[in-house]
Amino acid sequence: MNLQTKIPLKPNTYNQIDYHSKVLLLGSCFSENIGEKFEYFKFQKLQNPFGILFHPLAIESLITNAINEKEYTKDDIFFHNEQWHCYDSHSKFSNASEIELLQNLNNQIRSTHQFLKEASNVIITLGTAWAYRFIETDEFVANCHKIPQKRFSKELLSVEQITESLEAIMSLVKSINPKVAFIFTVSPVRHIKDGFVDNTQSKSHLIAAIHQVIEPRNHNYYFPSYEIMMDELRDYRFYKEDMLHPNAIAVNYIWERFVQVWISEETKTTMKSVDEIQKGLSHRPFNSQSDAHQTFVKQLEEKKHLLQSNLPHIIF
Repeated sequence: MNLQTKIPLKPNTYNQIDYHSKVLLLGSCFSENIGEKFEYFKFQKLQNPFGILFHPLAIESLITNAINEKEYTKDDIFFHNEQWHCYDSHSKFSNASEIELLQNLNNQIRSTHQFLKEASNVIITLGTAWAYRFIETDEFVANCHKIPQKRFSKELLSVEQITESLEAIMSLVKSINPKVAFIFTVSPVRHIKDGFVDNTQSKSHLIAAIHQVIEPRNHNYYFPSYEIMMDELRDYRFYKEDMLHPNAIAVNYIWERFVQVWISEETKTTMKSVDEIQKGLSHRPFNSQSDAHQTFVKQLEEKKHLLQSNLPHIIF
């Protein structure tokens, strides 16, 4: 008896990810979930250098500023609730020190610029088509930083606006890295603060826009994480307590489906070795001085050395 309707997926022939790939992950909190998997398995990656970005215009702004190597100054930040903030970045960058905030922003811009030139794959997870425009400057922001909502206008980005933004992102990146491959996906997290109907409309705009730019011949692809969550995992046991975010089981499941499509068979063997070492490093012995544990530690070091001799960028 088959108790699931599974989305048919097959391995991608080109642009597969291996341990020589450099992967940039941008977008909503779901990109953080997948990014943690890349981190665990020790792939070369850069994840949300400006923090979580929910809508495509915020991602486009980051890419534009990174390509142009923008230098952030006092004019780009503001003071509110005893901290300095930047409308381009997530609140995790907010800082009590004006100097430290600017240093962090500019360091991230430089590292993103360099990584974009070397990236093999850019994975973009779009979360919402709703965006906030700061009325005083008439510009869209990545984060409102708890500034009173009356100072913003909330707007639903049209399919055309999103399409143009995605095309701009790809054009900008390929201007300095023509061989890069893009993987687009839509976050399965529902933004019910926007309202149930409005959230559905938002996701529809994102999906429609992405499919306007998907073209495998140009190395632009779609991965159906949203559809997997909505269809294959259509049960609340796959959600966290808020009934909105995928839980660990769901994240692991979608990661396995991603691996099925995007990770080469040879790379999967290396992933198993990394997993064994990670589990060994997390092991807590009853007696750390015992002969058995010392033998275990020695064998673990040998496994690490063997792996790192072939892939020196891997650091545990």
